Amino acid sequence: PPSFAIDPNGLRGDWRFLGIDEGEGMIEGFRITAREIPHKGGRTFGYRIQDGAATMAYLSDHSPRAAGPGPAGFGEYHDAARTLADGVDLLLHDAQYTAEDFPRYALFGHATVDYAVQLATSCHVSRVLLFHHAPHRTDDQLDAIVRAYEGFAPRVEAAAEGLTIDLPATGAAGA
Repeated sequence: PPSFAIDPNGLRGDWRFLGIDEGEGMIEGFRITAREIPHKGGRTFGYRIQDGAATMAYLSDHSPRAAGPGPAGFGEYHDAARTLADGVDLLLHDAQYTAEDFPRYALFGHATVDYAVQLATSCHVSRVLLFHHAPHRTDDQLDAIVRAYEGFAPRVEAAAEGLTIDLPATGAAGA
């Protein structure tokens, strides 16, 4: 509370909470880079994952507006986000809001579709997978968002339950 209905003592099971710091490490053959990214209400990390063949970045609960309005008003392309996304084969990015939604929800701590695609474009990303969709968004609305980017570089897709993504055997970004 106040951001979640229960505190950790209300969770079932035996829980431990450990903090992490920014940095790089190896986990089961993958090089993982963790960087703190702006988010309203607490520390949030984005990740870059590399295996020597392909590279992906994961930026969830990303509130780029917390770092300033940025060039289009949707948030800054800050160093941590750019470092994580630079040249990746796949960028998984929080895209909860559309440009039309954003004025109403700008303070909720999430990114717009436009921000995710513009960050991907500026970082020379091959594909961007939009996720963390607004709960009220329908499948048809998500399809329409993706259709608006047909023929666009980078390739824009929307995450869906059961979706499998195959990354190239030899990645553009490599290790």
